[in-house]
Amino acid sequence: MYDYDLLVVGSANADLVIGVERRPGAGETVLGSDLAVHPGGKGANQAVAAARLGARTALLARVGDDAYGRLLLDSQRSAGVDTVGVLVGGAPTGVALITVDPSGDNSIVVSPGANGRLAPEDVSAAGCLFQSSRVVSAQLEIPLETVVEVVRNLAPESRFVLNPSPPRPLPQEVLAACDPLIVNEHEAKVILGSAAVGDSPEDWARILLAKGPRSVVVTLGAEGALVASAEGVSRVPSVKVSAVDTTGAGDAFTAALAFRLGAGESLAEAAAYAARVGAVTVTREGAQASFPTAAEVAEL
Repeated sequence: MYDYDLLVVGSANADLVIGVERRPGAGETVLGSDLAVHPGGKGANQAVAAARLGARTALLARVGDDAYGRLLLDSQRSAGVDTVGVLVGGAPTGVALITVDPSGDNSIVVSPGANGRLAPEDVSAAGCLFQSSRVVSAQLEIPLETVVEVVRNLAPESRFVLNPSPPRPLPQEVLAACDPLIVNEHEAKVILGSAAVGDSPEDWARILLAKGPRSVVVTLGAEGALVASAEGVSRVPSVKVSAVDTTGAGDAFTAALAFRLGAGESLAEAAAYAARVGAVTVTREGAQASFPTAAEVAEL
């Protein structure tokens, strides 16, 4: 019996968001909206998204002993996330600087802060969380060596989900544990490197699968997603909505997919549910504030 449906190991940032008519080019200054501050970070986002859907969720992360850190802890607790694994101190809380244009597309620059101090020994010290979790999800806004230690601490029957964002080449030990590896087009091409042949997501998925993951999901934005495993490759349709802000949509998708996989759904079923969660998310502004409940997803 697991205490948690999902353990998220990853980043926790304060999102500093400005709306712009268009994103600036090199050397250019543009005026934007009033600054809005939201709790964010891929790890914190995934934990809140899963908890909103009803998952018993824990977060292993590091924040600073500052106002942004308190904001993040409050947001996790109000969503129902267990913060026993959130460490405090060592550096200022991570910050993400985000611009959002009228189409809802965003550009993000991240200052890792305390996220860069989430160390392998912090993972080793949290062994009880790993033994108590059905699914473990991670991203790459924390040190890669920490993600490697996550893989080494997985419980024998637990499942590992990785969204390699921001993307970088991955060691074979991490790739082999992924079930699934979740990538968008940009992330897929970075991880494939010189092996990136073919123009279709089906090509990318098959080549990624050959690199070692047990399964692969390629997210395609408004076009839905694609799932690949030993059983084959198939498309998952999108839900047509009017996008307002895409911030956090990928995190909501990953959290929903991980949760539903732990509940026993197939990869295609979990991805279809995750696509609906992502669709609701992009119709609202912000990251964590935009994540739906299970009832809201059912209404879509």
